[in-house]
Amino acid sequence: MDTTELMKQTTAELSKLLADKREALRAWRFGLTGSKSKNMKEGSATKKDIARILTALNHKITGEKMATKTK
Repeated sequence: MDTTELMKQTTAELSKLLADKREALRAWRFGLTGSKSKNMKEGSATKKDIARILTALNHKITGEKMATKTK
């Protein structure tokens, strides 16, 4: 997941993507307890994707706030 792709998306799309990634992380964690998950790097990659999405979302929200303040 590239940050330039994330910055092009709307806040609604980012929120949906965030919910999907959080669900994937939850499923991965439950898969670990049942020994269904073999890929250990998947969890850290998903966590990093969530952080990137949250960063892009915060930039969009603060950017919108700053745009409305200056008007």
